[in-house]
Amino acid sequence: MAARRWDVVIVGAGHNGLTCAAYLARAGRSVLVLEARPQVGGACTLVEYWPGHRISPCAYLLGLMHPQVMSDLDLMGRGLRWSPAEAGMFVPFEEGDGVQFWEDDRLFEAEVARIEPKDVAGFRAMSALKSRVRDALRPEGDGDVWLHRPPTREQIEARLGHDPDAIGLLFEWSMIDYVDRFLVDERLKTALLGQGVIGTNASPHDPGTASIHFHHNSGRLGGRPGVWGYVQGGMGMVSFLLCDAAREAGATVATGMPVARIYPGQGVELEGGERIAAEVVVCNADPAVAVKLLGEAVDPEWKARVEAIPRRGCTLKLNVALRELPSFKARPGTNEPHHRGQINTPLNRREWLDFHRLAQQGILPPRLWTELYFHTPHDPTIAPPGVHSMSVFAQYVPYEFAEGDWEDHRDAAAQRALDSIARFCDNLPEAIDRVLALGPPDIEREVGLTGGHIFQGECLPPYMWSQRLEARTPMPGVFLCGAATYPGGSVIAVNGRNAAYEILGLW
Repeated sequence: MAARRWDVVIVGAGHNGLTCAAYLARAGRSVLVLEARPQVGGACTLVEYWPGHRISPCAYLLGLMHPQVMSDLDLMGRGLRWSPAEAGMFVPFEEGDGVQFWEDDRLFEAEVARIEPKDVAGFRAMSALKSRVRDALRPEGDGDVWLHRPPTREQIEARLGHDPDAIGLLFEWSMIDYVDRFLVDERLKTALLGQGVIGTNASPHDPGTASIHFHHNSGRLGGRPGVWGYVQGGMGMVSFLLCDAAREAGATVATGMPVARIYPGQGVELEGGERIAAEVVVCNADPAVAVKLLGEAVDPEWKARVEAIPRRGCTLKLNVALRELPSFKARPGTNEPHHRGQINTPLNRREWLDFHRLAQQGILPPRLWTELYFHTPHDPTIAPPGVHSMSVFAQYVPYEFAEGDWEDHRDAAAQRALDSIARFCDNLPEAIDRVLALGPPDIEREVGLTGGHIFQGECLPPYMWSQRLEARTPMPGVFLCGAATYPGGSVIAVNGRNAAYEILGLW
């Protein structure tokens, strides 16, 4: 690799880096992707922690991956298969009942009408607002703003026709504001609050959190607005197929190759001291890592901008092997429709406020909000016969504890999350076989995400759209392509595509 000069070296083989490599190689560039870890995928990969269990340590569902990338790189033709989470989201109530947010409008409205008939109209209005914003900003085809340079707030507001509710949803409302504006029943409001803080170190009381909910509902997977799905074989298949596309186009992807330094306009240096020459270097690692790799070559103003972006994670990720799926007291059974969607265990509005503050103070809260995913009902091949896997996404936990560290508190944090789930179930903890817990420092160490922030930095309105980092940096020949760039985080892949377009001068 060091014996030749490359057009482009990409640092990090996460899904965006692999996407960028595929586009650049297809355009005739010589591309080398260097990954420090033994396998590709970054946060979207597969690991066999226990025999027969194929687990994606962090990424869990597909929903925001851009249809243009899927089409351009023929991911379906390469074997990408997914099944929609038709059951939507189930949320048990403290009082013993629960609500199923079905993807099917008729079924969902029947659920809502059973709880509070007045809220049927409220949910219709919420859905209409999200559709209005999605259709204005992200229509099918080339008009999608994600496929172009980031728009300013003024451009977005003009595109929205200066609709005050649309502007409120995108830039101003807290998640509390959002549910209070449209709904009456407190249980239904509570059921939705966690959807405004996914991966975000903020409380649903904080301004801008409603935009997080919209961000996660802005996709068109399979042409279906807002739908999410389970990937056959596990989420890491997305990265593996992108790697296939890059290699088929002519890119070289090398794992076990940690980069120690980026030299703008010249290339990179590996930890072993070897220099690899390239006119262009693209960093798929987060920008805080890029700052370190650039050393004295970093532009000071750009460095200050990077350092001003909050990236302290608050998420606990559990991967759990189960003897059987959880049986929820509100909907008993271990093979029910809600196991094919996602499940949230709620917090009330006061708990959201207090528990976020505790985590910020370095204290593990008495209860966690959890979002649960069960891959095995969709694809039993990812676990041994007769057993199941559960992915738990929980908030809030401290990045640093006021006393002790994660080695002291990891087991307690995992137990806190499991207890938060078990109070709604009648077969936990008995159904649990094994648990792997990743706190923010673990995610930082194992995946390489500074601060353990799953989106390489906050996705609240002050850090989105034209305020998010662009692919091009002030350092000559140095680009970014990860989740810290426009349009934001999740398994999107369009960040990598857009970086390639910037490099190729297609904008």
